[in-house]
Amino acid sequence: MGRAYQNRKESMAKTSDMKAKVYSRYGREIYVCAKSGGFDPAANLALRGLIDRAKKDQVPGHVIDKALEKAKGGGGEDFAPARYEGYGPGGSMAIIDCLTDNPNRTFGDVRNAFTKAKCKIGTQGTVAHMFDHAAIFVFSHDDEDAVLEALMEADVDVTDVENEDGKISVFAPNTEYAKARQALTDAFEGIDFDVDEIQFIPQSYVTVEGDDLVLFEKFMSILDDLDDVQNVYHNVEM
Repeated sequence: MGRAYQNRKESMAKTSDMKAKVYSRYGREIYVCAKSGGFDPAANLALRGLIDRAKKDQVPGHVIDKALEKAKGGGGEDFAPARYEGYGPGGSMAIIDCLTDNPNRTFGDVRNAFTKAKCKIGTQGTVAHMFDHAAIFVFSHDDEDAVLEALMEADVDVTDVENEDGKISVFAPNTEYAKARQALTDAFEGIDFDVDEIQFIPQSYVTVEGDDLVLFEKFMSILDDLDDVQNVYHNVEM
């Protein structure tokens, strides 16, 4: 599978220059994750991983705590996930993950981003089949065989395990995220993940140049400005 995950568009929450956006997007995602899977990070591994990522991105503790308390209260906004797909400039492909309390507004905003980039939004499944929906874990370790053995003993359906420059990369189907994370944390005490996410990894890449590159950058910029957008995945070789 290679180190393809490094070429994807980083989380919108991580690339925004405005801290308010970073905090808002993490807060929204933590709220939804806790409300749907439970408030205890020890029992909700997706929540634990999300909180760990938020802390690494320097999201203040009070932002995390507020999102958790909000989820426990059961009130407030009723955010729901929404995913949009389509072809971008230069024959590129994009998947946009959102959390929204107004699907009509969010669809209109995302469709407008495609339109302004002279592209067209597609229906569900338009390009998703050209991406692998994968759980990815990257951490410091030097024994690839030991990692693979730990995962196999836990009956994890592993797609690939790579070792490069003292960094192990584990790839598994997105449905195996919780099982794989638990197996790794049980087998390697004090493990510190550099990457601990579920991502869409393109099966092939394209290069965009000239006017297409200008449009692609405009496309990414418009999406970056949308509060409902959480992550953008694409197949453009950066």
